Amino acid sequence: MNLRRVASLLAWSLLGVIAYSTLSPLDLRPHMGSSVQIERFGAFGLTGLMFAVAYPRRLPSVLTIVLAAAVGLEFMQMLAADRHARLIDLAVKVAGGGCGVAAGWLLVRQCQRSRPEITGINRHAKLRG
Repeated sequence: MNLRRVASLLAWSLLGVIAYSTLSPLDLRPHMGSSVQIERFGAFGLTGLMFAVAYPRRLPSVLTIVLAAAVGLEFMQMLAADRHARLIDLAVKVAGGGCGVAAGWLLVRQCQRSRPEITGINRHAKLRG
């Protein structure tokens, strides 16, 4: 299994965990012990990073998926009786997702330059590698 497949599996799994954490009742929500805003930023940042590594040739789509997930999940909280949607929470999630996608893009770009066999992308080929 190559790096891109592992990253894809992790990205979609993380998005599922984020959806569960965002929409579940507060007493069932996992806590890491740090600030809730740091948890949100980190969760969306890691998810964005994994999506960017998994789909390096589709960065506009990756960014759309991560940001749409942040917006959609925040709005879906309005349907839950014990949850609330706040603009600051959305801003932290969007910032984390955007930073994660940017970090993933930089990581893939650096790996392509130094070790193209790791990413599975031949930057000189016109076809997908």
